[in-house]
Amino acid sequence: MLGILAIEYIAHTLLMIYMVELIVTVFQVILAVLLIVVVMIQQQGAGIGAAFGGSSGFVNTRRGVDLTLHKATIVISILFFLTASVLLFV
Repeated sequence: MLGILAIEYIAHTLLMIYMVELIVTVFQVILAVLLIVVVMIQQQGAGIGAAFGGSSGFVNTRRGVDLTLHKATIVISILFFLTASVLLFV
């Protein structure tokens, strides 16, 4: 009787670990797609000179939507790194 309970406990634990891994993996894929989209939206506003490291000669500060996209990029990349770290240990 005790052996059957131990086997059921182990099976339940392995199932829970698999479910956590699946949920974190799906979340990481969603974050990856969001990160790509946010970076691509930011690059649309930049000129061709900015893409190759050139400057336009004036100071440009981030405002409005550009600032929001910049902060979203930082948050999404941190979450992506954290999910990658979680998957490393699961």
